[in-house]
Amino acid sequence: MKIGCIQLNVRFGKVDENFERAEQFIRQAAQGGAEIIVLPEMWNTGYALEKLPELADENGERTKQFLSFLAKELSVHIVGGSVAIRVGDEFFNTMYTFNKEGELVGEYSKAHLFRLMDEHLYLQAGDKLNRFALGDIEAGGVICYDIRFPEWLRSHALQGAKVLFVPAQWPTPRIDHWKTLLQARAIENQCFVIAVNRIANKVENFNGQSMIIQPWGEVLWTGAENEELAIIEVDFSIVDEVRTRIPVYDDRRPNLYEEVVKVASEKPF
Repeated sequence: MKIGCIQLNVRFGKVDENFERAEQFIRQAAQGGAEIIVLPEMWNTGYALEKLPELADENGERTKQFLSFLAKELSVHIVGGSVAIRVGDEFFNTMYTFNKEGELVGEYSKAHLFRLMDEHLYLQAGDKLNRFALGDIEAGGVICYDIRFPEWLRSHALQGAKVLFVPAQWPTPRIDHWKTLLQARAIENQCFVIAVNRIANKVENFNGQSMIIQPWGEVLWTGAENEELAIIEVDFSIVDEVRTRIPVYDDRRPNLYEEVVKVASEKPF
């Protein structure tokens, strides 16, 4: 299956411009044969957190209509990265996923808010798994900082996900963490990880390097340090083979982990 990764140069606070650019890339990806198209995190506004009252998508309606229309017209699955939305008086960083019939199959608000970028001061955290199917592909989705919490991604894999999508705005100074964590999440969960980061100018300091990683940990593709669309062939059938060769899921001892989690929650350090 061909995956279209859109490493978008997100314009800070320029909502209409970002929608226009995203549509151009989505159409190019579909024309290039992509069957699943993936966008980065917060692509509608960038991290204009202080401006969310005027910029956030009300109930996500514009984004949902936009992605649904394009998915159905182009007959492609779209993992819509994430966007800033407003629900009542609260704001969320939310991922919408649509299948090629234009149906909403996944909705997820970022569960772990990144304090270093003041997300917790402006956004509400989600609290539900993001499991969905794209055709016969069992998938899950998390957002950026979530990858530092391996138990959260393992929860998606335990629910059947064979590929994890990770839209992000991961900054250049910690890009080595990004690469290492993504490979670890792929290896430990024996699944594909498809991670799409953003590009920005030097002031905002995001340099792409999106990644597709196979279940053995091999990096199938790494994005450049500029805006780009990449269309990569992926063979999801190898997930079952990997899980058979090293039966990690059969060898788990969850009764032990439950006790560890209980102790850790009482005294985390």
